[in-house]
Amino acid sequence: MTHQNLKTLACLLVLLLGWSILQAQTAPEPEKEKIETLISRVSNLKDAKFIRNGTEYNVGTAVRFLRGKWKANDSDVKTARDFIDRVASASGTSGKPYHIRFKDGQEIPSRDFLLTELKKLET
Repeated sequence: MTHQNLKTLACLLVLLLGWSILQAQTAPEPEKEKIETLISRVSNLKDAKFIRNGTEYNVGTAVRFLRGKWKANDSDVKTARDFIDRVASASGTSGKPYHIRFKDGQEIPSRDFLLTELKKLET
């Protein structure tokens, strides 16, 4: 390989690396703030239960789980809507939707709760 070919190859590798880094960037700050607010709204449901794969969890455990799953899927979450759809709505393992059971026994999909809260944030 000639010196010029090596330089060209090196430039291409740098461009590809730069592109992959750009693709893996996390959500913009305004979207991160919305996600943090959504997680905060879950944490404020003191008497509710978070149901994941048929097991009930308190909101503290749910919040830790959502943060961990968000971190693990950070490169796929660019918006609050991505967070809801890719992290906070269903199990990636079983595909079963997550639910929130309120103190009065009412149970709704977490996706519905979070979309309602997101709509409040955006209006």
